[in-house]
Amino acid sequence: MFTPLLRSATYTRWVHLMIGLVFAGVVLLVYPGTEGVSTGRAVAWAVVLDVPLLCLVALVPGVRRGEGVQARLLLAPAREEEIGVAPSAGWVDRGRTACWLVARVGLGVLLGVVTVAAVRVVVRWPLSVLPVAFALLWLVVYAGRLQLALAVRLLGPSGAERLAAAEARAERLLERNRLARELHDSIGHALTVTVVQAGAAREVADPAFRERALEAIETTGRRALDDLERMLVLLREAPDAAATERPGLDRAPELFAAATAAGSPVDARLDVEAAELPGVLSREAYRILQEGVTNALRHAPGAPILVRGRVEAGVLELSCRNPRTGKGSSRRGGGKGLRGVRERAVLLGGECEAGADGAVGTDGADWLLRVRLPLRLGR
Repeated sequence: MFTPLLRSATYTRWVHLMIGLVFAGVVLLVYPGTEGVSTGRAVAWAVVLDVPLLCLVALVPGVRRGEGVQARLLLAPAREEEIGVAPSAGWVDRGRTACWLVARVGLGVLLGVVTVAAVRVVVRWPLSVLPVAFALLWLVVYAGRLQLALAVRLLGPSGAERLAAAEARAERLLERNRLARELHDSIGHALTVTVVQAGAAREVADPAFRERALEAIETTGRRALDDLERMLVLLREAPDAAATERPGLDRAPELFAAATAAGSPVDARLDVEAAELPGVLSREAYRILQEGVTNALRHAPGAPILVRGRVEAGVLELSCRNPRTGKGSSRRGGGKGLRGVRERAVLLGGECEAGADGAVGTDGADWLLRVRLPLRLGR
């Protein structure tokens, strides 16, 4: 019963309401004045004079910003973003601002009249101070809540602003997911190659093989560090972020050489030039092949990998095939890497197939990843 009366927000909202009364009072003092004017006529004049004036004031774009800042400070919303602080962007915002100003002044006048009446009652009957003050404060509580609801409704972001904010959030999430896929593909591939090379070097006693394995580990690690630095630049949104280069299909031979050095010979034939592809298509194609080769190294170490790429009828078709040796998981359903490949394909307007190419459950069945991407990218 008493908790709302002890909150500071109750009294800051009271001040906010009284500002509306002050505005109406100043207008009334200027014209027609208060001498010989009854309360009823004063209220009527306030309505006749204030409403057109408030509608004119609402035409100024900066008024909406000032009202939003004032409402945030005095009405104390639970979430400040519920009340906007941007200037009016169109006639819809101006109309909502005008409705807000009229409602604010009107509610302030009503509460002001009740406050003055309560003071008169207390002056006339001093013993009634406690019940009158209690009733008045609870009226202030409900009037403040109503004022806050009106502020959220009329000063809050419009439908277009909410849609723009939602699109911005979706864009940020997509960017974060893209960076997560980049890190998974790049660092995951590097770690897989490093683990396979280190395991092979430990098993083989040939010093020359160990030297080649260590060299491959060093090369892969340096490349992973470069990719990691590029990702960090993008995450920091540094000024030179746009200048960072993402690997394209022209880097595919290095990818295949690393896999071959790891013990999985790669038979690759790409009947397509990276320069002939759009930049985004070349980069995403490289990541798709990287994921296919990494999966083969992880789940079928030492097995040969067959990679094919060609352009036919305006479609880039990529495939990565390797035997299911039974040394790794069956990859049913796909992990994060395959899910990332499907997302890349869908975003580019293409399609992705991944699974056993042959009788399911047969030891000799191959695992096949096939992606088809249209060359003509939509907007």
